[in-house]
Amino acid sequence: MILPSPSSMEISGISDLQVSDIGKLADEAKADFISGKSLENGNNKLLTLNLDEGAELKAEAYTLDIAEDHITITAATKEGLWYGLITLGQLVQDALDQEAALPLISIKDEPALMYRAVHLDVKHHMEKKEYYYQLMDRLAEMKINGVILEIEDKLAFQKQPKVGSSDAWSIKEWKKLSEYAMARNIAISPLVQGLGHASFILKHDEYRDLRDDPDSDWAFNPLDERTYEVQFDLYADALAAFPYAQYLHVGGDEVHTTGRGSGKSALELQLIWLNRVSEYADQKGLTPIFWDDMPLKNAEVYGSIFNGNLSEAQVDSIWTVNEPNLNKYVDMFPKNCVYMRWNYDMPESIGNNRAMQWFTDHGFKVMGATAGQTRWNLMPLEESNTANIRDFALISIANKADGLLLTLWDDDSPHFELYGRGIAIFSEYTWAGKKRTSDELHAAYRQRTFGPELVAEGFAFINDLEEPVAFWKNALLDDKDRNQLRSMDNPMQDAVLTLPEANAPGEWTESNRSKLAKAKENQQVIDSVLYRISESKKAALRNNYTLEVYEQVAKVAQFSNKSLLLLAAWDLAKTAEEREAAKGKLLDLEVEWKTQLAELENTYGKTRVLNKPDDYILDQDHHVHLANQAIKFSDWQFYVEGLFLQKIKEGNSLEMRSGLESK
Repeated sequence: MILPSPSSMEISGISDLQVSDIGKLADEAKADFISGKSLENGNNKLLTLNLDEGAELKAEAYTLDIAEDHITITAATKEGLWYGLITLGQLVQDALDQEAALPLISIKDEPALMYRAVHLDVKHHMEKKEYYYQLMDRLAEMKINGVILEIEDKLAFQKQPKVGSSDAWSIKEWKKLSEYAMARNIAISPLVQGLGHASFILKHDEYRDLRDDPDSDWAFNPLDERTYEVQFDLYADALAAFPYAQYLHVGGDEVHTTGRGSGKSALELQLIWLNRVSEYADQKGLTPIFWDDMPLKNAEVYGSIFNGNLSEAQVDSIWTVNEPNLNKYVDMFPKNCVYMRWNYDMPESIGNNRAMQWFTDHGFKVMGATAGQTRWNLMPLEESNTANIRDFALISIANKADGLLLTLWDDDSPHFELYGRGIAIFSEYTWAGKKRTSDELHAAYRQRTFGPELVAEGFAFINDLEEPVAFWKNALLDDKDRNQLRSMDNPMQDAVLTLPEANAPGEWTESNRSKLAKAKENQQVIDSVLYRISESKKAALRNNYTLEVYEQVAKVAQFSNKSLLLLAAWDLAKTAEEREAAKGKLLDLEVEWKTQLAELENTYGKTRVLNKPDDYILDQDHHVHLANQAIKFSDWQFYVEGLFLQKIKEGNSLEMRSGLESK
C-alpha cells in the first residue's frame, strides 16, 4: 500500500525486474538527491530519472512507470523526482516484504496541497538528538515538506542568552538538523512565541519590566519598545538556526493586553504588535504566520466557530452584528501575514468557514491548522483525530489553500512515537485528499509502519486502547482533573479517591459501582490489547519500538483498573483472611508501580530526554500543562499515582479497619 495514495495508479501485471537491484538503484539515487549531486545513478538500463522542466507537471508531481525490464520516473522538478523515488522505495519494500516481484504499474501523482507541514513542539522536553534526525527521514517518507518548530527556550540564544535553558541546543546544532531536513525537501521554519505565551522569557527577573501585567509572566507590553528589541533578537537567532525557513511563525494567540492600562483596545494593541513583527519578517524576506483566534474573539464571532448546531442563517446573524468590530480595524491587519485558522474540534462548522472567508474576502492569506495531539494525556485519542484532520484537509483543498499544518502539542507529553499514526493520516489527506476510508487508512499505516502481517484487523489495537487510557486519566480521583491538582493545597485529601470506611463495609463499592464496572470492562480490553501487541511484535518486520511504547501505555493504564478492583475486594472482604490478603495486595501496589514505572522510563528513555535540567525555572503555568508542573517526567506524568499510593499507605481507613480486625 502506497502511503500517501497516488493520484492515479494502474497495475497491469508483473515485471521481470530484480527487486534487490532496483532497491539498490533507488537508494543510490535518493542518496545523490540528499547530497546535492546530479541524479546520474538513476539513468541506466534499469532506471531512468527524467528531469523535464517543460513537462506539464506541478512542482513535486511525478510520473512513475514500471515496464517489463525498465523503470522511468519523470518530473518537472528535482523535488518531483525525489517523491517518485520515495514511492518506488515503498513498492520495493512491499515486494521484499512479501517476497514478490515488482508490479507493472503506471502512476501519475501530485499533491493536493502544496505546503504539508508538521508542528514540532519542543518547549516542555527534548528528544535525544539522533531521534530528530530519524524523524526527518520518516517525515520525508510521508512526503511532508515543512516543519514549524516551536522553539521557546530550547535554542541557546546568543543575543538574549538568559532565555535559553541549560539543555538548549546551540544555533549550530539546530542549523545542522535544518540542513539535514532540507536535503530531504523539508524546510524547517521557527515558531517564536510572542505577545502572549511569553512565560519562557518573562519568567526571568531580567524581563519582568516588559510584562503587560506586572504580576503575570504570560504577555508582553506591546507599547514598550524594548519588547521588540527582545523579540527581534530572538527572531534573528532563530533564523540563523533555521536558515531555510519559509515562514516566521510569530504566535500571538490566547492573549489580551492592556498596554499597561493604555486605554487602547486589546485588538488594537495586538495589531500594533503584529504590524511590527510582520514588518520584521518582511525585511528578512519571510512570510509571517499569526494564530488568528484573538481578533475573532475580540470581535465576538469566535463562539460561532465551535458551535456545530448553528444554522447558516444563525451564523450570518452573529457575523452581521459583530463583523463591524473586525472591519473597524481591517486596515491595520498586515497584508503580508498568513492568518492561521486553527481548529482542532470542528473545522467543518459553518462558523469556521465563515471566519476563513472573512480573511480571504479582505485579501488576506489564510491557512488552516489541525491537530494530531491536543490535550490528551498518555496518547492521542479519537483515532488520532482522524475525522478532524480529514475534514480540515478536504476544506483546505476545496478552498484552494496553500497548505495545512498538523500541530502536535507537547503540553501533557505523550511519547512522540504515538504521533506517528496521526502524521500518516495527515500525510494521506493533504497529499491525496479522500481516497481511503478511515479503516483503510489505519490499515495502510500499520502495513507501512510494521509490515504486511499487521494489516489484518486482528492486529488493530490502537483504537481499542483509547477508552481505557481516557478512563485512566482521572479514575483515581474524586471528580477532579489530573491537570489541576498542583493548584490545590492538599490534593491527596481533596482530590484523590476517597478510600473505603472501616466501619461501613460495602458502601464504598456501592458508591463507586459505575467506576468499578468500567474498570473491569477496561481491564478486559487492556488484556486483549496486550496480547495483540505481543503478537504484533512477533509479526512486525520493522518499528518494534513503536509497539513497545504502546505496550507501556497499556500497562500503565491498567494500574487504575487494578487499584479500583483491589479496593473493592478489600471493601467487600467477608473474613479476616480475605481482608488481610486484600490489604496486602493494596500495600504491594507501590512496589509493582515502581517496577512498572522503571520499565516505562527505560523504554521511553531510549529516544527521549526524560527530565528537565535540575536548574530549570518553571513558569506560572497559566494553561495547566502537566509537562509544565515538575522537573521530572514521572512527577508530571504520574503525579496522581504517587498521591494515591501515599494515601493507601497513610490512609486512616486501612489502619482503622486493621485495628478493628485485631480486636
